[in-house]
Amino acid sequence: MRKRVLITGGNSGIGRGIVHHFVRAGADVTFTARDKAKGAAVEAETATLGNPARFIACDLAVEAQVKQLIAQLNGLDVLVNNAGLGSRRAPVETSDSPGTRWNKLRGPNLDSTWLVSAHALPLLAQSGKGSIVNISSTASLHGNWGLYCVAKAAVEALTRALAAEGAPHGIRANGISPGWIETQTDTTTPATGGGDWDVPPSLFNRMGSPEEIAAAVAFLASDAASFITGQTLIVDGGLSIIDYTSRKLLETRGQNLFSGIFSGQEKQ
Repeated sequence: MRKRVLITGGNSGIGRGIVHHFVRAGADVTFTARDKAKGAAVEAETATLGNPARFIACDLAVEAQVKQLIAQLNGLDVLVNNAGLGSRRAPVETSDSPGTRWNKLRGPNLDSTWLVSAHALPLLAQSGKGSIVNISSTASLHGNWGLYCVAKAAVEALTRALAAEGAPHGIRANGISPGWIETQTDTTTPATGGGDWDVPPSLFNRMGSPEEIAAAVAFLASDAASFITGQTLIVDGGLSIIDYTSRKLLETRGQNLFSGIFSGQEKQ
């Protein structure tokens, strides 16, 4: 039986990459977002892969619409909560009050994840091996991302709460915390090359690709991860482990901290 998968925010960027990945894997994919034109375009893309996905328009911060969305599903094995709104696209005005600003960032990032998950739990329980994968962000580690980082940190806490609630019903819940992802590249190949960065976007001097995030999502959703729940996997090319503040010192003395095996060797 084909896995039945629901992906939120699937009409662009990382979400589009996740839709493509599951479609190519032969899953029965439904995806949702607000923009009908973009949704129809991605739906048409999947048709060319021989396994068309189904698009349903929905504002995921509105509970009544979420209930209607879930009611249209014929069973569910995997829920991917990818929908969110980054700080660069958040419709925050300089005149907005603190409460208004919080509502604008909380709704698309946290409320949507909670509402879809809560209403999908009965279907996931019926699956017997239901799996939720929430897309967070490494912004949750950095206070300089303000309310966006707060909302994403809450998504990670929600992931743990869903894992605890879902376990008696055979439901696992995990998260992915992406670093810098190049969402304009082809979703089938990794992003390549270094850019004109102030600091490198990863240890590999490149951004990641939607396909690389999708592959991690597919792993956590699969039976290969059957004993993993309540975890958030950071997929950022090692960016979060680097202390760039010390990079000047490490450029001259850092080699003393490692094995020395590569000393004097040119990169192949």
